[in-house]
Amino acid sequence: MKTILTGKWIGLSALMLLLCGCGAEIHIRKGDQSFALGEYQEAANYYRRGYSGTPSKEREIRAATAFKLGESYRRINFVSRALAAYKNAARYNYQDTTVYRYLGDMQLMSGNYKEAEKNYKIALEYDSTDILSRNGLLSCSLAVEYAANPTRFIVKRDPVMNSRYSEWSPVLAGDDWGQLYFTSTRKEAMGDEINPITGVKSCDIFLSVKDENGKWTKPKVIENGPNSEFEDGSCALSPDFSVMYFTYCPTDPQLPRPATIMKSARSDASWSTASPYSDVEDSLYNYAHPAVSPDGQWLYFVSDMDGGYGGMDLWRVPIGERLLGGENLGPDINTPGNEMFPTFRRNGELYFSSDGHPGMGGLDIFRAVATSDTTWNVTNMRAPLNSQYDDFGMTFEGDYTRGFFSSNRGDARGRDHIWTFELPETVHNLIGWVYEKDGYELPGAIVHLVGNDGTNMKITVRNDGSFTQRITPGVSYLLLGTSKGYMNYMQEMTADSTEQDREYVLQFPLSSISKPVLIDNIFFDFDRATLRPESTESLDELVMLLENNPGVTIEIGAHCDYKGNDNYNRRLSQQRSESVVQYLIAHGIDKERLTAHGYGETQPKVISRKIAEEHDFLNEGDTLTEEFILKLSDEQQEICNQLNRRTEFRVIRTTYGLFGH
Repeated sequence: MKTILTGKWIGLSALMLLLCGCGAEIHIRKGDQSFALGEYQEAANYYRRGYSGTPSKEREIRAATAFKLGESYRRINFVSRALAAYKNAARYNYQDTTVYRYLGDMQLMSGNYKEAEKNYKIALEYDSTDILSRNGLLSCSLAVEYAANPTRFIVKRDPVMNSRYSEWSPVLAGDDWGQLYFTSTRKEAMGDEINPITGVKSCDIFLSVKDENGKWTKPKVIENGPNSEFEDGSCALSPDFSVMYFTYCPTDPQLPRPATIMKSARSDASWSTASPYSDVEDSLYNYAHPAVSPDGQWLYFVSDMDGGYGGMDLWRVPIGERLLGGENLGPDINTPGNEMFPTFRRNGELYFSSDGHPGMGGLDIFRAVATSDTTWNVTNMRAPLNSQYDDFGMTFEGDYTRGFFSSNRGDARGRDHIWTFELPETVHNLIGWVYEKDGYELPGAIVHLVGNDGTNMKITVRNDGSFTQRITPGVSYLLLGTSKGYMNYMQEMTADSTEQDREYVLQFPLSSISKPVLIDNIFFDFDRATLRPESTESLDELVMLLENNPGVTIEIGAHCDYKGNDNYNRRLSQQRSESVVQYLIAHGIDKERLTAHGYGETQPKVISRKIAEEHDFLNEGDTLTEEFILKLSDEQQEICNQLNRRTEFRVIRTTYGLFGH
C-alpha cells in the first residue's frame, strides 16, 4: 500500500464496551482487531457500524469510535470521510486532543485553511510543544502563498499510465529512459483476493516501455520475479538497472506483518525470484520505500525503528549491510511526522515526501542537498508539483528536470495516480571525445572540468572515448584531457547565456609519450625550409601543448620522400626541422626543451591501423620504402610520398625542470 504506517492505538476498556449495544460492541471489537493487523479498510467498515449502533447518549464511546474511524480513513487516504469522522470525535469531546491536529490536517488537505488554522490553534492550546501542529499552522499560510506564486513546473496527469485504480512510485530506467516501472492496484495485478488494508487488490509492480516511435505502451504487470500475491511496490533500481529493491507487505489474518525490503536481480529480460534484502523478515519494525544513491554505494529507506524522530524516518545503510542499525538522516530531514518515498537525481539531490515539514497539506515533495556528512538544505518544491493532497515519488529523466511523480489530487477516493512534470529550462550539454592523436579512442582517459562558478570535477569517459556533461549557461570552463602514457590536452570554453538548449562539442586528441606524433598541416616553400603561413595554426597548437605539459622535452623530426639524393634530403629535412624549432622558440618555448633532427628518407613511414583503414591498398605494418612504392600505381605512389613527407615530434623526457635542466 502507499503508506506503510503502524501507530499506537487508543482503545476502550471492556467496561465502556459493555455500555453500548451488543452488536455495536462486536463491530468495535472486530474493528480493533482489524486495525491492529493494519487492515484499515476492514477496520473502517466495522467502526462505521459500531458508531452507528452506539446510542448517542454514550458520548465517550461514540467519540472514541469516531476517532478510530477517522484514523482508519486517514491511513487509506480517504480524506473526506476521515474529516467527517474527526469532526464527530471532536463534537463528542474526545479526550485525546490530537484529534484537533488530525482535524486540522484533513481540513488543510481539503483546502479549508481557515478552519484548519482554528483547529491547529486549539491543539497548541492543549500542547504548545506539538511541533506537527505548529508546522500545520504555518502550512495554512504557506499553502496560500505557494498556490498564488507557483513555480515554472508544468504538471499533467499522464494519459497512458493511469486507470481507475491507484498508481504510484514511478521509476524511469533504461539507457534512453525508455522504461517506466510503477506500482498499481489495477485489475491486472496478480492475486484474486481483496486486500483488507486497502479494500482493493494487492498492488504489484508494472512496466511500460516506449515503442519505436517514442510512445509509451500500455503497462503490463511483471509476471515473474518481484511480484507476489501480497503487496509489492515502491521499487528502486541500482544505477546500472540490474538490481531491483522494493517494498513487500505481506498480510496475516492472525498477526500484524510489518513491511520489509526485498530484492530481485535482472538477467536478460527477466527478473529473478525476490529474496529479502537482509535478515529483517522477523522484525517488528517496518522497512520500506528503498532508494539507491547515484554512486550505487548506499541504500536509503524508510523505517519506524527505534532511534528516529517520530513516525516514519529516512535512513541509510551501505549496500549489503543490515537495515537494523542504519544511519538516520537527522533532524534536517526527519520530523515527528512521516518522511517517505526517497528518490535521487543523478546529480546527488535527494527528493522525499513529508507530512511533518510545513507544506501545502498531506505529503509534500521536498528537495534535500547535502551540505556536509550530517546536514542538509531542505526545500519545499511548492506548487504546482505540490498540492493540498499527497504528492510523492519523483523520478527524473536523466539530467533533465522532467519525469513523473505520484499524487492523489483530484480523486475523491484518495487514489493515487501518475503525473508528468517538466521544468522549462535551458539545458546546455558538453559532448566530448578523447582519443589518441592519429589513433583510436582512449576509454581510460579522464577529463578534468573546472568552472569559474566553483565547478571542479573529474569526468570518466565511456568505452568509445566519449563523454557528456551538463554545464551551466554563462560559465567559463577549463578542461584538461589526461590519460596514462599521453600528454595532457587543454581546452577552454564559455557556455552561452542563451535560454535556448545548446550542445557544445570538444575533441581531445592526446599525443603519445612513447611514439612519434604527426604534426598536421606543416607546409614549406618548394625546395626550401621556409614555413608557409598555413602552418601557423598547427604550430600554435603545438606551442599550447608544450605550455600545458611544461615537463616535456621533444625532438622535432622532419622526413622526406625518396626523391633526390640522400645528402640533399638530409640537409633539407634538417633545415626544416630547425625552422619549426625556431618558430616554437619565438613563441615562448625554452630552447632547452627542443631538439631538431632531419631524417631525410632514412625512416620511411610505417602504416598504422588507422591509416590502413583510410587507404584500402595499404595494410597495417607496411613500410613505405622506395621499393614498396614503385610497385604501386601513380596515384597510390603520390599518396605514399605524401605520407613520407612529414613533420613529427617525439617526446624525449617528461621531467624537464624537476631536477634542474
